[in-house]
Amino acid sequence: MQLIEVTTSSTARDFIRVNVELNKSNPNYIRPLDKDVEEVFNPEKNKSFRHGQCTRWILVGPDGKYLGRIAAFVNKKYRNKGDEFPVGGIGFFDCINDQSAADMLFDVAKHWLMQRGVEAMDGPINFGERDRWWGLVTEGFQEPLYCMNYNPPYYRQLFETYGFRPFFNQICFGLNPKKKLSDKLHERHAHYATPDYRCIRIDKKQLGKFAGDFAYIYNKAWAGHGGLKELKKDQVLLMFNKMKPVMDERIIWFTYHKEQPIAMFINLPDLNQWFKYLNGQFSWFHKLKFLWIKKTKPCKKCTGLVFGIVPEFQGKGIDAYMIVESGKVIQWQTPYTEYEMQWIGDFNPKMLNVAAGLGDTFRSRVLTTYRYLFDRTRPYKPHPMVS
Repeated sequence: MQLIEVTTSSTARDFIRVNVELNKSNPNYIRPLDKDVEEVFNPEKNKSFRHGQCTRWILVGPDGKYLGRIAAFVNKKYRNKGDEFPVGGIGFFDCINDQSAADMLFDVAKHWLMQRGVEAMDGPINFGERDRWWGLVTEGFQEPLYCMNYNPPYYRQLFETYGFRPFFNQICFGLNPKKKLSDKLHERHAHYATPDYRCIRIDKKQLGKFAGDFAYIYNKAWAGHGGLKELKKDQVLLMFNKMKPVMDERIIWFTYHKEQPIAMFINLPDLNQWFKYLNGQFSWFHKLKFLWIKKTKPCKKCTGLVFGIVPEFQGKGIDAYMIVESGKVIQWQTPYTEYEMQWIGDFNPKMLNVAAGLGDTFRSRVLTTYRYLFDRTRPYKPHPMVS
């Protein structure tokens, strides 16, 4: 077996091909868009390069066949609550079902990270934001959501046999959006059915207004927690404008108390339900093909990106009010028959309880972020709980 560091455009293409070749026989595999993976490793596209560096390797056999791949990264901004030492990351791991091959990939990443002064490695994680390419699938091997890692079940054994231990689990919840909402939700909703409260869906013609409302709710609910920074209205507006071509106004909702924004429920169609027909490509021709597919193949699955409530209204039933109000449209005026929320860390019981209280939810899948300590005598600590 031979390790080849990715240093050329040719080996960068090979890095993507490894993922395709090792997963192509799995009927639930959806090939990621090449551009989405390539942008992670492009200093002009990924701002994480301002504070860190990364590299990649592919593993081939004597016959030249792909056996695996891995990326390693260091980022001064990467910290988890409770970390007492610098931690690096690995990601974009793929491997045949062979522990010796996996060990070679883990070893080369570990040695590269040790040379850069870190004392542990987390993985599989992203060299960038946590809403993409984060965690190993350990439960629920159905089709992945857009920009979500996907792997066969045996990867778990490869990680754990090497010595990785679960750092935290990432829980996804699903529900049937067409199912009748519970009486309990309606009872909690009734408390807020007054003129002081209203729940409205987003209007693409007023994205500036809603960007400001998003930033207000986000900053009150999350900024300062777990190292999350405040968002500015302009940042959110940029995000909304990028989302606009695939935004469905019927599934993005905001709640107000006396015209003050207090909660938001942000969802999008699952883009993978369209992108799976593009074989990873997104040239001008494939963009035209995407528009045709989008028009002729209605997406039946939507995904939850953000469910947020300002602190002073948390735990008081506003979640039920927003679910019932939005459900009047989502249940009866949209084509969606499946719904899955993006992951919530098991270290955050408050948000897990909110997700579990949205109706008849079920645990749809689990991804796991693993940690490997370079000093094998150091006591292992999982991610601390947050209040």
